[in-house]
Amino acid sequence: MAAEAEGLEPQAAATEDAAGDATEAADAELRLLVGNRLSLDLYPGGCHRLLHLCAQRPPQLGEVEFLQLSGHEDPQLLEATLTQVPRNLQRLRSLVLRGGQHWDVLGACLRGSLTTLPAGLSGLARLAHLDLSFNSLETLPACIPQMRGLSTLLLSYNHLSELPEALGALPSLTFLSVTHNRLQTLPIALGALSTLQRLDLSGNLLDTLPPEIGGLSSLTELNLASNRLQGLPTSLVGLRSLRLLVLHSNLLTSVPTGLVHLPLLTRLDLRDNQLRDVPPELLDAPFVRLQGNPLGEALPAPQSPPEAPVILEMPRLFLNSDVDSFPVTPQGCSVTLACGVRLQFPAGATASPVNIQYRLWLPEPRLVPLGPHDSLLSGVLELQPHGVAFRQKVSLWLLFVPPRIRRCREVVVRTLSGDSWGDLDTHVEEEAPKRLWAHCQVPHFSWFLVVSRPVSNTCLVPPEGTLLCCSGYPGVKVTFPPGATEEPRSVCMQVVRMASRELRALLGEPEAAASPLLCLSQSGGPPSFLQPVTVQLPLPPGVTGLSLDRSCLHLLYRTPLEAAWDDITAQVALELTHLYARFQVTHFSWYWLWYTTKTCVQDLARKAWERLRLHRVNLIALQRRRDPEQVLLQCLPRDKVDATLRRLLDRYRGPEPSDTVEMFEGEKFFAAFEKERPDCVEGRVCFVFYSHLKNVKEVYVTTTLDRQVQAVRGQVSFYRGAVPEEVPEEAKAARQKKGMDTVWMATLPIKLPRLRGSEGLGQGRGPGLSLAPLNLGDAETGFLTQSNLLTVAGRLGPDWPAVALHLGLPYRELQRIRHEFRDDLDGQIRHMLFSWAERQAGQPGAVGLLLRALEQSDRLDVAEEVRAILELGRQKYKDSIQRTSLAPRGLDPADPAAPQSVESAQA
Repeated sequence: MAAEAEGLEPQAAATEDAAGDATEAADAELRLLVGNRLSLDLYPGGCHRLLHLCAQRPPQLGEVEFLQLSGHEDPQLLEATLTQVPRNLQRLRSLVLRGGQHWDVLGACLRGSLTTLPAGLSGLARLAHLDLSFNSLETLPACIPQMRGLSTLLLSYNHLSELPEALGALPSLTFLSVTHNRLQTLPIALGALSTLQRLDLSGNLLDTLPPEIGGLSSLTELNLASNRLQGLPTSLVGLRSLRLLVLHSNLLTSVPTGLVHLPLLTRLDLRDNQLRDVPPELLDAPFVRLQGNPLGEALPAPQSPPEAPVILEMPRLFLNSDVDSFPVTPQGCSVTLACGVRLQFPAGATASPVNIQYRLWLPEPRLVPLGPHDSLLSGVLELQPHGVAFRQKVSLWLLFVPPRIRRCREVVVRTLSGDSWGDLDTHVEEEAPKRLWAHCQVPHFSWFLVVSRPVSNTCLVPPEGTLLCCSGYPGVKVTFPPGATEEPRSVCMQVVRMASRELRALLGEPEAAASPLLCLSQSGGPPSFLQPVTVQLPLPPGVTGLSLDRSCLHLLYRTPLEAAWDDITAQVALELTHLYARFQVTHFSWYWLWYTTKTCVQDLARKAWERLRLHRVNLIALQRRRDPEQVLLQCLPRDKVDATLRRLLDRYRGPEPSDTVEMFEGEKFFAAFEKERPDCVEGRVCFVFYSHLKNVKEVYVTTTLDRQVQAVRGQVSFYRGAVPEEVPEEAKAARQKKGMDTVWMATLPIKLPRLRGSEGLGQGRGPGLSLAPLNLGDAETGFLTQSNLLTVAGRLGPDWPAVALHLGLPYRELQRIRHEFRDDLDGQIRHMLFSWAERQAGQPGAVGLLLRALEQSDRLDVAEEVRAILELGRQKYKDSIQRTSLAPRGLDPADPAAPQSVESAQA
């Protein structure tokens, strides 16, 4: 018996451990029940947790009125979980099954897997709020029209092509949102929803509206933007309760005159339609928006169709790098620029021929408007003539560098309109894994650039109030009460996350944490609200409302004018739940929730905010192996240094990169070759740091010292700020203290080697004949120096592969160059031309081979320029011969009239 007891002890212990684990799991799930809310969309395996709760059936489960699940669960598991809901959550009033919580490689929200709902959900008699947004619904689930108590139905961002007639049987529905679906028609029964107050159908394919829509007697807001509507039913005049009517971005040619007489209407948005003849009542009404319509333009005279319609193919233009303008006719055209930009002018975009000019500017802070957390992804494109409006919008594709961080960020094209910069509706198109295009439509030409920024959620806040939610962080919400504003105004929300490890490293506190950083802004209007708005932020990671120490919780507010952070915890009333903190504010600004034992956190918040915007970089200075006087200076993000050096070290050599320094996006800095050291021919070199662009420049350096005696050692130093007249002494003295508060960043050595023998004639840059170290040809037929080859490279543009093949380069090498310098056309051309020139150095006939290759590639213009350079070189050579008395003065051996023998010349 003792032996049996001993054998049972391990089994009993294992049973007790298993029971303890189950109890701990059950306790963890019970802790998710906060009052009458059950939020499982923020946790992995939310469906499994709910099924386990249903199996345990704790008393708290029957009290749940609000349930949130993720739409990204397995479809079968999600269906099995929803089947248990009517049996266990009979008091449920709100059910949220949203997708959009995961992102693809481009940073776009992914739709959930939900395609239908179990029929048993119709038994939820108390259900009033149902959110199925960002899912994969193609038809409306049959159980929804049977939910008689439903007041809010959200179906945005699905694949719905129609709505059933049974939808009109919902007697309590007050808010219906079906934005960004594929609706082509609306059910007639929609007009039977007599209680409906808000209807949002924007972003669909509607071309007509049923007349029955005029039966929505309680409707106060109707949004039909971004559809294909060509006309409106006159029954809209009967919507006597309507306050907001949004119809922009359609194809409307006329609107019912009676709309302007609706007694409660405060905003009628008709922008970007085809309205030409508008009644005077609409023109004079202050609440009507008509921008973007061809008002006052005469309709084209009707023409009889030709017997055989002639379809003209749209012209296609491919411009070389030496062309900076092109014509556009009413026929339209498709244009590809050498700088990686595509444009498409539809037929009829211009009434008469127009000459378009373009230019790609190097980015600088004066031209590039960036927010605190924005990143520049492209150069600045200027298209002229500025401000000339097109009859139809022109499609524009801008090539940009893929952003390194994509979660909760978006790519937008920004343009200058008037005196301010604005954002265009942008779609990202992926041509290859690392070749991305930003596609937008522009009504007129100006300056354009591509930026990456935190996802921006915008809404129009009416006087009646509204709710603004963050698409990247579902727990961040802002509630605008009635009376928060006197007239509708656009409000923007951005949310930025800071990694917990960075905050802990800054504070030196292992338990410190911070919520996402919230920014509220507006395009114009007063800086504050008339009524306090309610902000909801998630509690910092690892902190719950049941266990936190309130003395460690700090609500921080950034003062716009002083650009400082204030702790306003004592000035607001913080309402805490298990997962969230709610508070009321009255100003547009930044808000941040910290959990730390530190008491004075204002200065720490400033440093943390700066760290969010800083990039860790290294500086390099390399010299070309064949020509040490050519120095490459570059500023690289820390994670790109090794790959860049591996690519460059077969042609360059130099010291190790600098220590890591920190820089802001768009920060100016410069490189200076120190006094009594080799000095840059063009003076100090200025840079502007952009984290996704190539911050690189190549310069030639020289020295007044005699390099035939000894090598010359020097150094190049990097400093923050714009280029001064001279480097201040205090900057040099600050080298021992490197940081954001100092000017100096790094110093790297360079060396000009000693010239040997006759190298001084070919490589020296002092008085006398000056030739570049890499040259083709000979003194009698003429030289092409390295500078000449750079000029040729700048003229080739997209024709360089044909020139390379005629020079004898194998096709495999062309493919290698394309891959190694992808997205860098100039780099491809220079590498091809200089690698070929290095192999041809010292060999006869190289210049002739280059001329023949240019002619065979139909680049006669460049060939003529090369001949002119050669002729100039030959003339300089003859002049130098005369100065050194190697030929009789006044006699040209090449002159046909000169004596043809040495004897006659001596006589």
